[in-house]
Amino acid sequence: MRIDKWLWVARFYRTRALAAQAVATGRVRLAGRAVKPASILRCGEEIEVNIGDLRWVITVSALEQHRRPASEARQLYEETRASRERRTAQLAARRLAPVPGSELGGRPTKKAGRLIRNFTDSE
Repeated sequence: MRIDKWLWVARFYRTRALAAQAVATGRVRLAGRAVKPASILRCGEEIEVNIGDLRWVITVSALEQHRRPASEARQLYEETRASRERRTAQLAARRLAPVPGSELGGRPTKKAGRLIRNFTDSE
C-alpha cells in the first residue's frame, strides 16, 4: 500500500493530498529515511510522522484500503512508548503555557476595532 494513502486512512492527515505533500517535503520518514509518496508500506515497518511540533514514532500493524472512523484507524498502528511519553509531555507543556495570542479568535469586533483605532490615533 502507498504510504500517503495509509497516512490518510490512518487519519494522520485530512486529505490524501496533504499526506502526499507531507511525505514529499520530508516530514514523514520510513525506517529513518525520507521516501516518496508512492513508496510501498508493509506491516511491521516503523514510520516517523512530524505534524507541527508533534513527532509520532509508530509501527504499522495493519493495512486498510478504506478510511474508517478514528476508533478503527487507531488499530492500524502502534505508537512506541517513548514517542507517546514525549508527545504527552509536549501537550501538557502546551496547555500550561499557551502561545501568546492563541486565545484571540480571528478578526477584532467592531467595538475592539474602535478601541484599537482610538488607542493608535491618540499618539
